[in-house]
Amino acid sequence: MFNAKRPTLEELPSTAQLLKSTVIAAISAVVILVCVVLPAEYGIDPTRVGSALGLTEMGEIKSQLADEAEADRQMALEEEQQSSILHEIFSVFVGSASAQEAAAEKWRDEVSFTLEPGESAEWKMVMSEGQSVFYRMTVSGGRVNFDMHGHGNGQNATYEKARGSTGSEGPLTAAFDGDHGWFWRNRDNADVTVTLQLRGDYLELRDES
Repeated sequence: MFNAKRPTLEELPSTAQLLKSTVIAAISAVVILVCVVLPAEYGIDPTRVGSALGLTEMGEIKSQLADEAEADRQMALEEEQQSSILHEIFSVFVGSASAQEAAAEKWRDEVSFTLEPGESAEWKMVMSEGQSVFYRMTVSGGRVNFDMHGHGNGQNATYEKARGSTGSEGPLTAAFDGDHGWFWRNRDNADVTVTLQLRGDYLELRDES
C-alpha cells in the first residue's frame, strides 16, 4: 500500500502567497467579466477589447433578441387582454339577446283540451280596443274547423276562419272593446287535442264553451 508523503510546513504556501493568489484570481475574474462576459452577453464594452475580439456584436445581437422577445411578450399580453375584454362584451350581448329571446318565447297563458268527434269549444280574451296579442294554436290527432272573431258593444268582427286546420299563429289586435277569441269544432272521426298559447295585452282569458 502506497502512502503519500505529507508536505512539510516549508512546502505549504504562505499566507502572503495565498493572499496574492486570491487577488490575482479576483483581478482575472474582473478582467474576464469586463472584457469578455459584458461584451458577449450584454453588448457592453468599456475597454473595447470585446469589439476587437468580435464579442460586442454577439452581445448586441443577444440584447436585441431579448428586447424583441420582451416586446413580443408584451404584445401577446395586450392581445390576450383585448381578447378577454371583447369576449366579455360579446358574452354580455349574447346573454342579453338570449334573455330577450327567452322572454319573447314566454307565454302568458297556455290551455289544452281534447275534442271528441262533433264536439266544440270556445275561448275568449277580454280586450280593449287596440290591445294586441300573439297566439299559437296547434292541433294534434286530427284537424278542426275554427272561427277567430270578436264581439262587444253591439259590434262584431271576424279575424280568420279555416276548415280542416292543423294549426295557426300570428297577431290579433282588438278592433273594439269586447271579447275576442276562437270557436273550434272537431269534424273528424277521432279525438283531437287543441293547444292554445298566448302572450300580449288582454285583461283575462276565459272558457265560454
